[in-house]
Parts: sequence; C-alpha cells; structure tokens
Amino acid sequence: MKIGFDAKRAFNNNTGLGNYSRFIIDALLKYNAENTYFAYTPKVSTAPFTEKYLTTPSLNFTIRMPTFKKMKSFWRSFLITTDLKKDGIEVFHGLSNELPIGLKRNNIKAIVTIHDLIFERYPNLYPAFDRFIYKLKFKKACQYADLVIAVSEQTKRDIIEYYQINPEKIAVVYQDSDNVFKEKLSEEDIEAGKAKYNIYKKYLLCVATITERKNQLLLLKAFHKLHLSDYELILVGGKSAYQQQLEDYISEHSLTNVKIFNKVPFADLPALYQGASLFVYPSVFEGFGIPILEALHSGIPVIGATGSCLEEAGGKGALYANPEDVNDLSSKILQVLSNKTMQKQMVLDGQQHIAQFSAENIALQLQSLYQRVLS
Repeated sequence: MKIGFDAKRAFNNNTGLGNYSRFIIDALLKYNAENTYFAYTPKVSTAPFTEKYLTTPSLNFTIRMPTFKKMKSFWRSFLITTDLKKDGIEVFHGLSNELPIGLKRNNIKAIVTIHDLIFERYPNLYPAFDRFIYKLKFKKACQYADLVIAVSEQTKRDIIEYYQINPEKIAVVYQDSDNVFKEKLSEEDIEAGKAKYNIYKKYLLCVATITERKNQLLLLKAFHKLHLSDYELILVGGKSAYQQQLEDYISEHSLTNVKIFNKVPFADLPALYQGASLFVYPSVFEGFGIPILEALHSGIPVIGATGSCLEEAGGKGALYANPEDVNDLSSKILQVLSNKTMQKQMVLDGQQHIAQFSAENIALQLQSLYQRVLS
C-alpha cells in the first residue's frame, strides 16, 4: 500500500499532536515496512526530533513539501491532492483532526484521527473564533472520512454525541508515549536531573500545560491540605494566565515547597518522572492522557482524575480522584504515599496495563484499518 500522512505536526510540533504523529509514523515504519509512506508537510522545523527523518534515507519513506514558498497552508488544505495523485497514494491519514479537500474525487481513501472534542464540551475555555474553526475542520473531517480513528472510547462517544457519526465508522486506536520514557535511567542520571532544578526532597510531580482545564490549583490545594513537609510539589508545563492563580495561592499561604517550571526541555522529563514519588494528573477532561502513560512507563505510582478517559490511560495502574473534590484528591495522595505495598502493586499493575499500547500492537491495528478502507 501507498500511505500518505498529513505530517505538519510531526515536523513542527514538539507536544501532543506532534508526539502522536511521530509515534504513528515510527511504529508503521518499524512494524509495517512493506508499505510505502509519504509524509506531507508545508515546512520542516529545525528541531532535533526531525533530524532522523531528514538524515536517514529510507526506500519506503518520503517527505513531500510544496515547491512554492507562499500559500503553504492553502497547499495543505486544497492543493495537496495533486501531489497525492502523482505519488499514487491509496490511503491518506490525517493525523491531527483534519483532512484536505479533494480526496474522494481522486479516489483516495480518507482516514482522520480525532484526538478530542474538548472545545465542544467546554466552549468557555476557547476563544469563539478558534471554536468556529475547530468545529468546521473537525466535523467536516469526520463526515468526509471513510474511517474515523478516535484515540479513546471517550473521544468516540464525543464524536457520536456532537457530530452524530455512525459508531461503525469509528475505530478506537490508542497510542503510546515516546520511547525515552521506557528507558531506565541510572540513579546518577536521575539525581543529576533533579539537581538541575534544585530538587533535593522527595516530590509529587505533575506534567501538563498550566491551564484551567489541567486543574493544577486543585492539586496545589490538596498538597497544602496535607502539610507534607518532607515533600515538594513540582509542576512542569507551559505557562498561561491561569498560573497567576497558583502563584497567588502560593504567596498567600507562604508555601516554600512548591516549584513551577515552565520551560523544561523534553530531554529532561524522564529524569524528573523517574525521580518522583508520585505522579498526579487531576485534569478535568482529556482526550486520552499521554502524561499518565509517561509516568507508568517511568515506574512510579499515578493518580488521575475521574470523568473522562484517564481511566482508559491508567487502568488498574492508577487511582482516580474527583477533579472537583480537594478532599478526595488529598485522601488519595495520602493513601498512596503512606502505603509502600500499594505503591509497588500500582507500579506492577501499570506495567501490565501499558503493554496494550505497544507500537507493534498499534501498527498492526492501523494496518488492518488501512486494508479495511481499501476493501
């Protein structure tokens, strides 16, 4: 088969959608090498994670970019089918919620991955114009596609609820975290990683963009309530206006054992994860929850939140607290930190749970779906 990808995020985004795109491409190249793959992107950034694609020649992987410098976004949405047809693409997979125009009239099968519809469920968290564009792209892609891939059962339910898409047209295919989180670091490397950020106590970790939906203020309040003088709370994530609420709370209560880091390089994350005593992810709503997988691969206990898909991501390898109940979260934190036997069992359960998210397993699922739409 000749498979084409919308690879803009793979080459230009170092967070969620980019991680997913790279994971899918890497998995298929490794475990379904009999196919020929084309990655279409309006540009390629100079970020280190794109270097292997540019410097390692492959007989079954080609990067395509527009030949003209202007109107690259227009090419990605409207003109790309000319290149797809020229390359003989049989299946085009939109990896990040959208599809170009003109696939059907060129007899190219269309698959789109929908990551979440959080903007539909929580419209107050998004500017009106952004919601308009997202809905236009996402809904049209779901209607237009021959097959929709949802990254969780929760996202599948949302696609059915908000866009009335036939459930039989939707397949749930999970994803895994980056391989760097699967590599066990030495104690020396972990300690060096912690020292870089002046972390010398035991600590609770949360890795998530610091926004209202990620709910770090609830975690901060739960941590404060427990008076864990032997621990620090480490919050890692990009900054938004919401962070001011955290800083105000820290200042008001004179908390000296809370640290916020906004610009942590990706390469530093494995050491921070593996050095943590507990990972806490109290997000109000997610499409899947990759940080939970990163923590499970890192071999640490995890607490997630009820109400969306985090139970799918963590399975029996995590506990779950009400994201609106500070007492429930603080109780779960204390329950884990005070019970070494529970911690060990959670880690073991987590290792068993994440086996289903292996790249090989997901590549086989995708191969089957590509064959399904062609037949």
